[in-house]
Amino acid sequence: MILKQMALGPIMANCYILGCEETREAAVIDPGDETDRILLALAEEKLTVKHIINTHGHFDHVGGNRKLKAATGAPLYIHSGDAPMLSQLSAAASSFGLSADNSPEPDKTLEDGDKITFGNITLNVLHTPGHSPGGVSLHTDGMVFVGDLLFSGSIGRTDLPGGDFETLIASVKNKIFPLGDDTVVYSGHGPETSVAQEKKFNPFVGGR
Repeated sequence: MILKQMALGPIMANCYILGCEETREAAVIDPGDETDRILLALAEEKLTVKHIINTHGHFDHVGGNRKLKAATGAPLYIHSGDAPMLSQLSAAASSFGLSADNSPEPDKTLEDGDKITFGNITLNVLHTPGHSPGGVSLHTDGMVFVGDLLFSGSIGRTDLPGGDFETLIASVKNKIFPLGDDTVVYSGHGPETSVAQEKKFNPFVGGR
């Protein structure tokens, strides 16, 4: 498996490229900005994008959707709960003094239990709301991509529209922690962590 992580844009949101070494098929998770960097990384690994997946609809994670889809032709996925955000990215970014292109509509809306396959990799879709209504996490082979649900030592904001603290805590405890202590957690910002680490040390969800 090929895994590349890039912190993109002024808010340094993590974009992940996950690729199959045998078929060179890949998925791009959260193309937030700097599409040229994403395309260069794909070209360096000789990867073909089969899926563009948004863990949630906030502009710093999806601002590159339009350019990446135009360049690759790959279908775009987001949960139905966050799909309405895609047409409001420019306005959302401008409220932070930033800019983003509005996204095309998704080719498919994701739901809990969906599976996304490319090469010999299958991502299992977990609906993990709390940071946003349609937040999803993507689980495969001892790793999970959680967007802004959970960070190393912290959790995602719940003060944005559609956020809810108790819902977020429930998503972490009921969907992420059961994946197992050895599961590596790849967050939307900052370094990776593990389920065991967050269970033990995270002041919001650990030790309960």
